[in-house]
Amino acid sequence: MMTAANSQIDIIQTPDPLGALFAQLGIAAITYAHPAVFTVAEGEGFKHLIPGGHTKNLFLKDKKDQLWLVTAAAYTVVDLKGLPELIGAGRLSFGSPERLLDALGVPSGSVTPLALVNDTQRRVRFVLDEKLTQCSTVNCHPLRNDMTTCLAPDDLLRFLRHLGYDPLVAKLEKQA
Repeated sequence: MMTAANSQIDIIQTPDPLGALFAQLGIAAITYAHPAVFTVAEGEGFKHLIPGGHTKNLFLKDKKDQLWLVTAAAYTVVDLKGLPELIGAGRLSFGSPERLLDALGVPSGSVTPLALVNDTQRRVRFVLDEKLTQCSTVNCHPLRNDMTTCLAPDDLLRFLRHLGYDPLVAKLEKQA
């Protein structure tokens, strides 16, 4: 067990269905249990104990009701006004918690690219921050916000392609 100021994290087995699918695909992943977090800031007390690129996830919809999941490095400042042109979307707004639960099967606070496993109708388009491809690991919630699963960027992309996605990798940092 590793401890941080008032926080504890433990290495645990990656929960199914992800653990089984990772094993089937030969993807090595490490999962940590920790206190539930709903924002990037809430993980400040312990995320330094988990190596790799931490993420923030934006569940969005455009004016044509196309759903988007944008996974950025935790401190990337995403230009929401410029994002539609960058990714080929209409004007974007945040998707409702109900739409999130319907599309990805997770509640607010547990948004993760790994939840695309639940998008059986492939309604959501996926965008990954290019910064995360430069990290040793990408850290994502495994469908719940009291755990973090770490996997290599290439393994994350392979997982998504296995699900039938063609991930768009883009520079998401807002330009000055």
